[in-house]
Amino acid sequence: MKKDKLKDDAETWEILMLQYSSALKEMNTKLEILNDGFIHMHHYNPIEHIKSRLKTPESIVKKLRKGGHEATVENMSEYVNDIAGVRIICSFTSDIPVLAEMIASQSDIEVISVKDYFKKPKKNGYKSYHMIVSIPVFLSDRQMRTKVEIQIRTIAMDFWASLEHKIYYKFEGSAPTHIYEELKECAQMVSELDERMLSLNNTIKDIVKNSE
Repeated sequence: MKKDKLKDDAETWEILMLQYSSALKEMNTKLEILNDGFIHMHHYNPIEHIKSRLKTPESIVKKLRKGGHEATVENMSEYVNDIAGVRIICSFTSDIPVLAEMIASQSDIEVISVKDYFKKPKKNGYKSYHMIVSIPVFLSDRQMRTKVEIQIRTIAMDFWASLEHKIYYKFEGSAPTHIYEELKECAQMVSELDERMLSLNNTIKDIVKNSE
């Protein structure tokens, strides 16, 4: 009996991972269509590129245990919101609210929660716009709503976040104080760079508009 239960759990786990993998594919397709439509309407590309990843079973179990939950299939669906993750990289901070609105306005997407780290950055200087959404996934015999985490950030901020991630895992969350201080200074520089690049882009658009 115990052996059969383990087999059932394994099969359920595989179905869930298929579900989240399918959700990633659907979300990527949605974003590509939205981007193509925006280019057609406005002659401008708001999305530079898209990255997606599926959390590994080991990472899911680790996150559940860290949160004080048993490593069950039910808890995986309930408590882990970032099993399927999509990162949208854009050029300018002004693209972020536009992309967020485009995503939220889709009739089959339900926005579960939003964290705006541009308005309120983390202590280490991290900036990004996070959305947890639910989308329908259609398998051969069922339809299931599935959570996907979406992060929207600029090219500059993505570069900073990539370095911060490497430092965190290199030192297992305990890097020397001076490294954290320098990283926070870099976050401020990145923020200033984003502002200057946006200002420059707006200036260029004004010049082109006035010359027409």
